[in-house]
Amino acid sequence: MLGSKKEKIEFVDSKVEREEIKGFSIKGMLDGSLLAGTAFAKQLPFILFLVFLAIIYIGNRYNAEKLVRQLITVREEVKNMRAEQITTASELMNDSKPSTLEEMVEQRGLGLKQPSSPPHKIIVED
Repeated sequence: MLGSKKEKIEFVDSKVEREEIKGFSIKGMLDGSLLAGTAFAKQLPFILFLVFLAIIYIGNRYNAEKLVRQLITVREEVKNMRAEQITTASELMNDSKPSTLEEMVEQRGLGLKQPSSPPHKIIVED
């Protein structure tokens, strides 16, 4: 501090602030003078906060769209699996009929025949 004395400014002149706000124009945006003003510098934390919220909002939107696409894919897959399950169950019901079983045994040549007498209960005494 050799001969230079810095002044502490506690209050900004309201005329200067009004002129900076009034001076908003497209020309000011293009030449960069709008960004160099004190009014912009005061609002910078708020502007950064809004940018942060916008980024969070965009990310949330992309995540939600991805989940919706996955949901549609899973629903389609469940629909196809349900149709396959119904088809398989009906084929099993058809194959378990006694007449179909006899035909399958004859085609494969297993030599099995239907019993002519009812089954007997075997009782073992200790």
